[in-house]
Amino acid sequence: MTRRRTRVRGAKRGEIWRVNFNSPLSAKTPDKWVNRDQLPTTGDEIFKVRPAVVVSVAGQWDLKLRIVVPLTEWNEDYVTNSFFWMIKIPMNSLNKLAEDSGADTFQVKSVSTARFGEKLGVVTRDELQLLTDSVAFCIGAAQ
Repeated sequence: MTRRRTRVRGAKRGEIWRVNFNSPLSAKTPDKWVNRDQLPTTGDEIFKVRPAVVVSVAGQWDLKLRIVVPLTEWNEDYVTNSFFWMIKIPMNSLNKLAEDSGADTFQVKSVSTARFGEKLGVVTRDELQLLTDSVAFCIGAAQ
């Protein structure tokens, strides 16, 4: 007996979605003044609901997971202090971001599609290539 494989719909490579990085999913995003030791994450792990770029390729497997690169607000210190893994994604009508953002390629994650909220927009082909190249560098796969 063969098992029929179906493709999970939505959340395609290059798209930007709002993703809930809180753990557990039901945890509310803490106020800014809350001590980091009280967060539902550990250390420097990313948290709260924020935009993320889907970088995983389409597959024929049944997993309802996507590999994403989370976005945060852009800070010029990322350039001057050599945060090579922070890739600037300028806001535009294609990506529908509210502000210039930084793609934190060091925080690449595989997340359940249950964490996905609203689709915002898409990145350009060049931006997607830069993101995946940076992820490859961060994990030692770049040549």
